[in-house]
Amino acid sequence: MTAIARFGAVSLDSRDPRHLGQFYKALLDFEIRYESDELVVLRGGGVTLTIEQVADHKPPDWPGNQVPKQMHLDLFVTDLDVAEEAAIGQGAVKAAFQPAPDRWRVLLDPSGHPFCLTVPPAGSE
Repeated sequence: MTAIARFGAVSLDSRDPRHLGQFYKALLDFEIRYESDELVVLRGGGVTLTIEQVADHKPPDWPGNQVPKQMHLDLFVTDLDVAEEAAIGQGAVKAAFQPAPDRWRVLLDPSGHPFCLTVPPAGSE
């Protein structure tokens, strides 16, 4: 079987992506490949880490579960429509809310975890 997508990035939610991006840049010695108020893309050690702005972000209450841990996978694809159809064929469900369907598609895995099919952002390769 041919893969539907390739692992792209781990994406973290943050109220302030630039601040968190600087933290992980220093902590991991990653290079910032793209930076805006809404998105930071870091790369290092063959890994891409993205940090996305969530205005009403609430930090997880580790070790509790009132506010769960927040992250999702970005899976890189070349054709969003083809990849979406294939992922649904493997058991994914398309999320009702699609914030930018021309750039990425939000799907839910069989356990309900969201993940995104996306074309690679500039600087992630």
